[in-house]
Amino acid sequence: MLGPLASVSITLLASALLDALPGAHANNLHLIHNNHHHRRQAIPSALPGTWASKGCVTDAGNPRTLSGQAQTGSTNTVESCISFCDNLGFIYAGVEYGVNCGNTLASGSTNAPASDCNMACAGNSQEVCGAGGRLNLFWSGRAAPPAPSIPSNIGKWVSQGCWTDGVGGAGRTLPTGQGVTGGMTLEKCTAACFSAGYAYAGTEYAGECYCGSSLTVGSSAAVADCNMACNGNSSEYCGGPNRLTLYHYTGTDLPANPGNGGGGGGAPTNVFPVLSGLPQGWAYNACWVDNAHGRIFNYNLPASQTNTIQTCVSACNSQNYTVAGTEYGQECYCGNTLVDGATVATDGCSMGCTGNTTQACGGPNRVSVYSKGTLTALPVPTAQSTSLPGKWNYQGCLRETDVGKMFPNKIIWQGNNSAIACMNQCAAFGFPAAGVEYGEECYCGDITDVTTNKGVFGTESECSLPCPGDPIHLCGSGGRLNTYYWNGTMNNWKSPSNIGRYEVRNRVVVPLIATVGINNKVTFLEKAGTGFPNSTGAYELDISLASNFSAAWREMHLKTDVFCAGSVILPDKKGRQLNVGGWSLDSTFGVRLFTPDGHEGVNSTNDWEEDFHTLSLQRGRWYPTAAVLANGSVLVIGGETGSNASPQPNLEILPKPVGGDTVVNLDWLARTDPNNLYPFVFVLPSKNIFIAYYNEARILDPATFATLKTLPNAPGAVNDFTAGRTYPLEGAALSLPQFAPYKDPLQVLICGGSTIGAGFALDNCVTIAPEAPNATWTLERMPSRRVMPCMVSLPDGTIMIMNGAHHGAAGFGLADDPNLNALLYDPTQPIGSRFSILNNTIVARMYHSEATLLPDGRILVSGSDPQTDYDDGTPKYPEEFRIEVYIPPYLNQGFKQPTFNLSGNDWTYGSAHTITNVKLFQGTTSTLRVSLIAATSSTHGNTMGARNIFPAFSCSGTTCTITAPPNAGVSPPGWHMLFILDGPTPSHAQWVRIGGDPGQIGAWPNLPGFTVPGV
Repeated sequence: MLGPLASVSITLLASALLDALPGAHANNLHLIHNNHHHRRQAIPSALPGTWASKGCVTDAGNPRTLSGQAQTGSTNTVESCISFCDNLGFIYAGVEYGVNCGNTLASGSTNAPASDCNMACAGNSQEVCGAGGRLNLFWSGRAAPPAPSIPSNIGKWVSQGCWTDGVGGAGRTLPTGQGVTGGMTLEKCTAACFSAGYAYAGTEYAGECYCGSSLTVGSSAAVADCNMACNGNSSEYCGGPNRLTLYHYTGTDLPANPGNGGGGGGAPTNVFPVLSGLPQGWAYNACWVDNAHGRIFNYNLPASQTNTIQTCVSACNSQNYTVAGTEYGQECYCGNTLVDGATVATDGCSMGCTGNTTQACGGPNRVSVYSKGTLTALPVPTAQSTSLPGKWNYQGCLRETDVGKMFPNKIIWQGNNSAIACMNQCAAFGFPAAGVEYGEECYCGDITDVTTNKGVFGTESECSLPCPGDPIHLCGSGGRLNTYYWNGTMNNWKSPSNIGRYEVRNRVVVPLIATVGINNKVTFLEKAGTGFPNSTGAYELDISLASNFSAAWREMHLKTDVFCAGSVILPDKKGRQLNVGGWSLDSTFGVRLFTPDGHEGVNSTNDWEEDFHTLSLQRGRWYPTAAVLANGSVLVIGGETGSNASPQPNLEILPKPVGGDTVVNLDWLARTDPNNLYPFVFVLPSKNIFIAYYNEARILDPATFATLKTLPNAPGAVNDFTAGRTYPLEGAALSLPQFAPYKDPLQVLICGGSTIGAGFALDNCVTIAPEAPNATWTLERMPSRRVMPCMVSLPDGTIMIMNGAHHGAAGFGLADDPNLNALLYDPTQPIGSRFSILNNTIVARMYHSEATLLPDGRILVSGSDPQTDYDDGTPKYPEEFRIEVYIPPYLNQGFKQPTFNLSGNDWTYGSAHTITNVKLFQGTTSTLRVSLIAATSSTHGNTMGARNIFPAFSCSGTTCTITAPPNAGVSPPGWHMLFILDGPTPSHAQWVRIGGDPGQIGAWPNLPGFTVPGV
């Protein structure tokens, strides 16, 4: 129902608007956790006066949903929009790419999902300001005033209806422009024309007044064409685009016409160009014709009642423009050339400037032009159809439809948009369709969007606006796009017949951290308040006993809350699991250790060990990352001091080095908070440290942690370079496989992420080789958008991408539309051909979901705790107890897995080790492969400790000798799953430790309550 609007006599939306946006609601167990501050933008809860939100509505543009006054600006907020419209007397306000006001809602506009309006306000990134083709609508609660009208008489002035003006370059129907004080009204215009002795008066485009003694050109037009309310009186119509609201004076007391006309009302008889007193290098050029073919400038400043030649030229000069022009007394334009077939006029620059009536400030369709240096006038622009980049082909002038915007990704380049720039940007982000519209707008999408949105190509003449960055070529028009398609396959996404499969397993816990131990069992940790009321928050799962529920699950115990802690497996001889940080207070200082014991089918007895009174971090941390360095110590970096707390922009080392406070402060983490949490950390072959945080990356010295190299920023969204990759704009990262003899630089892959405020999930992956000369990012478009993905390195060298959402950000209630599809990324394939689209799950895996590789080659998928509810408070995406096992294609084909025997599992760097009794069931040892997958812990898209190595090996019969990686740069010390592959099929893994325990972390911590394995 329309609610309060139902009593208002107005033009209603084609389908009723919802009466209110979804309201907030309380959550019982999770109320505390819901209060953390990583939220995306929203409608302010308190609006000015009686104004209220009416939700998200479509705004197709033909006509606009709100057709009253409009403005744009870099400081727009919901409050400033409402204030602007309220001060002008409008009852509706809307925010999109600017501010729109009105008293009626156009027929054809419809209610849209609230999630469609997801663009951050330019002046407040925490508020939502519509989106492309979408308005956030607000209503004052007042009844609509009567529709604007055209009075039949104003004193002795009689309405002549609506007349054409300046159509097809025919010139002005009334030749003399007339300025008025303040906003335009019909009464002011007729009075100004009467005072100047003219018998005809007309208003145009809401704020322009023209006078004449006779009608020189033009003809009667439909009354409905004069549809723009006067900007000084919204109850009257003041013409429209190329349309005059025309009046004729019928009295006999008209003053004598002095013959000059114009100049802001009461202009002097003679006006002159300014020949001195201009900024250095500037000079008067000539009077030029405007609108013979189109506007001859691309950029205009706001009209001013104090406009002079000096103020206009100075304003243009301050913005580094070299051409300035004044028109109609109060208007100032800037540019570097004249465009659209500009020609010199023989007369007409006769209006005085509103700020100095002795100066000539153009006239109706006449511009007084000043330039700095040589002036260039460009020809009438045409569509760019030749000399196109790559495989782009021009398609024609495409009409927008009432379905919505033709292409989903909008970029605004106010001063430099061009068809070439738009095509290049679209191609760089993997979009094979590009369109330019309204001069300054670039759109990227898919060719199929045109069919989906019922696109129709019009005549070439319908696209008529020059590109501001290439004014000899066209960039569409209102509701029209010059459109280009890529002729070829830009994204070779594969759809194999073998897509793997999901299997749902039993349920006990809603984990946010999942770790496979060297005993082949999986430990799960959940935040306090999640899951069953009596949950201890820690469990161990023996997959081999999955058919026996009570035997498969073992309850363990925690002392503090691990909500958003970091975890890593240590290189000590027991493969202890280290967990650091947590949610608040004492938890944030937590250092927790668990020693895996038992093995598959045999009960384990060890539990988590923790005592923050005797062993703690130096700084409290929420959302930290942990990583084992080349020297065997543990780096703990970043996070925040606690829930809703300040940043913790520093790092520390475990075990704590000797001395006092050894924390190292990092200004680049302080600068990028809060978008840098759970940073991605990888040890490089040089033993230096690569770190990616927000959209930045750098290389650190492992001893001093000084920056050795600042890398380029990672690309984000096609229309938002500020998009990020780490929590809360959460993507996922892994290093790509390394192959003996390890001559190629290590590459890092980061997939997914989101934009600040708007929460547009990213649809691409980026890779970089940090230590390569002139390292740059390579971007590959994914088949779908994804925020909060999980990635898993597989033993065949491919990478599984799964979980997450199509929209939003990480955090409670911040994401929507789960991405149920699994993707396979194969880095051995060419760029653009690496993705395969695999199977779909039935389980939404959103915030706090994990994926981790099992020793048998399957993937364990768990978790999801988004706390996203429907309006009535019922869960939309509930706490997810179900655990799934994903069977990748290499196992789904049904081949028997190879087997082998391993005698020694403690490997030094560069040592040789023998595996025996190698049994292959499809191929021979000539096609055998060997891979080492490092032990990891998975949380929040951050797979801590990840590494995938293909070592050198040789075989003789059923015996193979494997050479361990050469150093701690190629393979940081730690535990790895050793696989052999029979063609595509992996074996069950056996654990090996590579590099020993160089930091002697096995002797730490030597404290009561902790069991150490020794060195």
